[in-house]
Amino acid sequence: MTTRYFVKRVLYGVVVVLGVATVVFVATHLLSDPARKMLPISASHQQYVTFRHQLGLDRPLLTQFWSYLRDASHLDFGTSISLDTSAAHAVASRLPHTFELVGFGLAIALLIAIPLGVISATRPGSAADSATVGTSLLGLSLPQFWLGAVLILFFAVQLHWLPTSGAGTFKQLIMPGLTLALPIAGRVTQMVRSTVIDELNKQYVTAARAKGLSLRYILVHHVFRNALVPVSSYVSLETTKSLAGATVVVESVFAYPGVGYLAVQASKADDLILMQAIAVIVALIVVATNLLFDLFHSVVDPRIRLAR
Repeated sequence: MTTRYFVKRVLYGVVVVLGVATVVFVATHLLSDPARKMLPISASHQQYVTFRHQLGLDRPLLTQFWSYLRDASHLDFGTSISLDTSAAHAVASRLPHTFELVGFGLAIALLIAIPLGVISATRPGSAADSATVGTSLLGLSLPQFWLGAVLILFFAVQLHWLPTSGAGTFKQLIMPGLTLALPIAGRVTQMVRSTVIDELNKQYVTAARAKGLSLRYILVHHVFRNALVPVSSYVSLETTKSLAGATVVVESVFAYPGVGYLAVQASKADDLILMQAIAVIVALIVVATNLLFDLFHSVVDPRIRLAR
């Protein structure tokens, strides 16, 4: 990856985060009254005026926006009303659980999707191909809230093998990980299958087979490398999608203490300060994740660097 391209991507990332922060500010300050949202219905007018002053909402709007951006640049979003602690600290304490869940779910998805996709691509039209396509379509069609409930009913209620909620142990990670992984595995399997089929139909594969090279050798030394970039690009999309909020349903079903479940709690409590912190910090993580995948792609395929 050239320095110029990397700097450009970083600047794009800054613009994206700034855009998210601006949208969050507008949504919380112009489309609603934060003080009314966070105060109980029984609060008096004097309590309302005092609370607005404490939050700085009685200042000019542009002054509020500038203070908000300045504090957000230092990851200072104020104190969470519902948790009575720093909003940034509350999010940071939940991030390891979300990272663990996303990493575990993606690992399971790839362990399922890559072998199935390759087997299906090398045997098009066979029973194995039909079974793989059907299974992958079923997996990506399953609603996560339903899949999570079924896993709880079977593994926790009927068999008493796994706990229904919480985090911190491997057993508590299994069901949320599977619930996140299976739909992703279905989509990645389809991607691997179509990408490998495209590579197998190219002329270099025909020439390699004509030279007497085995299909296994061609797959390992040629097809996999060429298919890695498009497949990893799709995996990066699934990763950022999971980090950006796809885990909300999974974490809610299993009361898994990650950032997604924290967002649900903040929404229920009308804790706008905490919701601001979640939105901006998650945007930063998504931008950083995309940069890492771009770097990986440029290392795997030097042609990407030359093209940029």
